[in-house]
Amino acid sequence: MSERSVLRAFLYALLGLGALVPAARGRAAIADDPAPAAPATDARAADAEADADDGKTEFLRYVDDAKHPRLEAAIVTYRNADGVTVHLIAAVHVGEKSYYDGLNKTFKAYDALLYEMVKPKEMPAPVRGQKSGSMVSAFQRFLTDVLKLEFQLDGIDYSAPNFVHADLDVETFYKLQEERGESLFTLMLQSMMSQMARAGQPGAPPPITIFDLLAAMNRPDSARQYKLLLARQFQDIEAQVAGLEGPNGSVLLTERNKAALRVLKETIEAGKKDIGVFYGAGHMHGLEEALVNDIGFERVGTEWRVAWDMTPSAQAAPATTPRPGTRAAPVGAR
Repeated sequence: MSERSVLRAFLYALLGLGALVPAARGRAAIADDPAPAAPATDARAADAEADADDGKTEFLRYVDDAKHPRLEAAIVTYRNADGVTVHLIAAVHVGEKSYYDGLNKTFKAYDALLYEMVKPKEMPAPVRGQKSGSMVSAFQRFLTDVLKLEFQLDGIDYSAPNFVHADLDVETFYKLQEERGESLFTLMLQSMMSQMARAGQPGAPPPITIFDLLAAMNRPDSARQYKLLLARQFQDIEAQVAGLEGPNGSVLLTERNKAALRVLKETIEAGKKDIGVFYGAGHMHGLEEALVNDIGFERVGTEWRVAWDMTPSAQAAPATTPRPGTRAAPVGAR
């Protein structure tokens, strides 16, 4: 597997395009997004702003600030004529502990919090620290160690009484994939072909090379360097997701979004007025499109939470992350 393929897998796992897999009765469950971190702030400290422009909504952004570089995830708020409020909460699977602590506080205020997780029908909500033998889950926990962050299943309290499962069950997920002839391998291959075609085009971030990875690996603040490399790729999230989806959509994104929207409509019909939808960042544009165009909601504001904090420490040497369009020198080069 090439370094680009490895990093693409990193991004998908961080964005919630992979699966969080808790164990259930001896069987693996695909727990999903809910999908890619600096000290997270709470609502009072967050940079709240109204999106009055007609541009495309951002759900993740890398803030290239020399003193405080950070990856931020959005909570975008929508309201309909009946006074129902829906918050789309973009998530990545690994983030700062403070980020998840802030979300837990925010979630308590909602009448209902809809969450994603592909799991067996009878499986209850996961508990903090729950693990499985899944390769994907192991990979995501590996990322928490490499990036020195926290895993979402450890940081979020899914046992809260207002949490509502809003995803496919694992049996339906696999059935739909089989009908489509879809698998993680076919999706990755499709995305790789799309990214190869896009390479070098305007707006595409410079690819991460093996030299960049080696340079980061040999830095005393390697976790921060890895985060800086990965965070810059999030600016291209829309193109990455489009390449993953293809013209006919996918079970991983399209069908799961449909499941979330079905539960959202049921929740609104049940009389809930303030609802959060906590899904991976890669799902957000599809959910927003349906929310605005099909269900009659209007976007009214955006609040940003710091998901990764890449502020340099006093002890760390200046970052060697290459500027866009440049390549890092091999380790030891002068």
